Amino acid sequence: MSMSSVGPVVDATEILFRLRLPSDHIRHVRLCQQLARPRVGPVLRPVDPAPAGASNGDRLWHGRMRRPDVDRLEYQFEVEFADGSRELTLDPHNPLRVPGPFGEKSVVELPGYRPPRWLDSDPVPGRYLALGVTSDQLRGTLNVGMWASRQLDVEHEAPLIVVHDGPEYDRYSGLLRFVNAMISQGRLPPLRVLLIPPVDRNEHYAASPTYARALARELMPVLDWLAPQPRRRRDGRAWRIGMGASLGALATLHAHRRYPDLFGGLFLQSGSFFQHRTDGQESAFFRFDRIAQFVDDVCGAASWSQPVPVGMTCGTVEENLANNRRMRDALSMQGYDVRFAEHRDGHNWVAWRDSFDPHLTDLIERALA
Repeated sequence: MSMSSVGPVVDATEILFRLRLPSDHIRHVRLCQQLARPRVGPVLRPVDPAPAGASNGDRLWHGRMRRPDVDRLEYQFEVEFADGSRELTLDPHNPLRVPGPFGEKSVVELPGYRPPRWLDSDPVPGRYLALGVTSDQLRGTLNVGMWASRQLDVEHEAPLIVVHDGPEYDRYSGLLRFVNAMISQGRLPPLRVLLIPPVDRNEHYAASPTYARALARELMPVLDWLAPQPRRRRDGRAWRIGMGASLGALATLHAHRRYPDLFGGLFLQSGSFFQHRTDGQESAFFRFDRIAQFVDDVCGAASWSQPVPVGMTCGTVEENLANNRRMRDALSMQGYDVRFAEHRDGHNWVAWRDSFDPHLTDLIERALA
């Protein structure tokens, strides 16, 4: 391997990162990733002498990390300059990148990774309506988006998927594209999707009674009028399915437990089901105790009178894996039909996207059966 080569290289045990940067004003270069703690490191070190053909002052920076037990790695580099200032940068030698709420990240796809096949589909777009719903409880307006498959007119009854962090789910995970593809393939029936953005995510999604009340008593009555659903089934379950990831999964479950008639199924990805015994690293979060109390209440219940079908996914290297397994076991003991899948990735939008098929499809089918 030429020392002048740049970009990441994967072998059986390690990933080698190779970066060309000017060395004169750079003190340190570190890898930044979200798979495991510490989040920053290893350190990349300059290779001496400067490679032939490099610009004056340019050096190769090399660093190795043990190959993680995943199929993908999202990363950036932290560059520290001589004056002590720091900045995050992408890998200029790796064209593979993914967008996200906090900017783009470079990506290494390890051998064996395959993106979902539905990304190659080109279904006919559905209809999309943007509207604002005023909430007295939240003291603000929720600017939601309502998507409907093209087979549905306004007056048609259809199931509804209620998605926390909905705009991000669509932008970074392709949720509407996935649902449209599944409907076009006949794997799902015509339905509607409600994309809900947060007003104050860290407050309202953290097991907030105020938010659950706003969702059940303010938002849903308006949307039920705009997006009619079939009458309730004999078992009393609604034709709504709640969905969310991370804190959004927590908010979905919390709303269901406070208002059991709200959802007829739950799809929970990498839920932030924090508990004191496994999630001390999250204890600085200002709503940690409220979340932990809710999780303990749910997991400590001997039974539940209105269980619904549940789909859960979580990454094999996530810190949330232990609390998700505990939640799975508790809900199963209480009579919920829980199906839990672990995927070889971390806590990110592409991981959640890659878990839609078959797990979201399966949950929707069970919830609508």
